Amino acid sequence: MPSPNQDDRPQGTAVDTLILHYTGMRSAADALARLRDPTAAVSAHWLVNEDGSVVALVPEARRAWHAGVSGWGARVGLNGSSIGVEIVNPGHEWGYRPFPDRQVQAVIRLCRGILARWPVPGGRVLGHAEIAPHRKEDPGELFPWRRLALAGIGRWPVPEGEAAADPERGLRAIGYPLDLPGVTLALALRAFQRRYRPSRIDGHADPETCRLISAVEKLQVTEWS
Repeated sequence: MPSPNQDDRPQGTAVDTLILHYTGMRSAADALARLRDPTAAVSAHWLVNEDGSVVALVPEARRAWHAGVSGWGARVGLNGSSIGVEIVNPGHEWGYRPFPDRQVQAVIRLCRGILARWPVPGGRVLGHAEIAPHRKEDPGELFPWRRLALAGIGRWPVPEGEAAADPERGLRAIGYPLDLPGVTLALALRAFQRRYRPSRIDGHADPETCRLISAVEKLQVTEWS
């Protein structure tokens, strides 16, 4: 079901990022309508329904409009270099709920295909909240990131050794966009916790959160070495 909300990727821009979202709307029909509404000017490459069915909206070689004001590492505005996947869920505003197993299985199958087609490293499989901590919460603390990592999509840290002495430096090293206008350390910590420590999302750099930051940073170093 093609969306008109697409254009050419910037010349010379490589696709190296996969961004997962939840739709955050009352129903799948509402979400699909919005993603195909030219006046809304938003879209994604794929939409995954709760029953596991998958809708193709924008060809992966084209730019979809899903990331908005965003950043990761030194890069800002990630639409040009990313694949966007919208996952149907009403989100925090309309009754956030766990993602059904058949939907998660479909997300895993879809993401494996994307990763087979594009050179996306584990450290660039990201949630919308991570690239826009000042605006977004999705896909949220109920999303099964660990399960995806076990399936080869993204990564999952195993805390070892000492906690990060400087959590802000650690988050910057991982890629969190602390220089993006409106992003504070507390918001970046909340985005990190939503993914890696969903039992505590308070934006505080407690010892366990700092240990996880160190573990994720170590994965980053290993991945790029």
